[in-house]
Amino acid sequence: MATADLFRAAVESRDLAALDDLFTEDVRLYSPVKFRPFEGKPAVLGLFGVLVRTFEDFRYVGQLDGAAETSADGSEAPSVILLFRATVNGKQIHGMDLLQFDAEDRIKEFTVMVRPQSAVHALGEAVLAGLVADGLAPAPN
Repeated sequence: MATADLFRAAVESRDLAALDDLFTEDVRLYSPVKFRPFEGKPAVLGLFGVLVRTFEDFRYVGQLDGAAETSADGSEAPSVILLFRATVNGKQIHGMDLLQFDAEDRIKEFTVMVRPQSAVHALGEAVLAGLVADGLAPAPN
């Protein structure tokens, strides 16, 4: 089974332990609600712990395979886009997860895009609250 399929199955079943072997140690996750990426496997896995509690009715609804330039060095990497739908605090979300892989077929870079803007705002508030509750981010002033 390809990494994208294993990732999709793990997320849909909320199996965080299954995600551990799918990421590189230096994975970078670009979020629509944070300017700087989440860097490193511990930070990304911590974020996923928050996300599985935050998203309601999360489901993948499509997949596109190809290649994309990586932000790290500008080279092309095998990539998959997973289209999803979910709800956060009553807001319907349409989104895409762009997974980019290394030579060992592990996820090296992960970019999340979400719409509409009101859903991005609701997601940002919910994720920040979850990160603070888990001790992964300081409480806002």
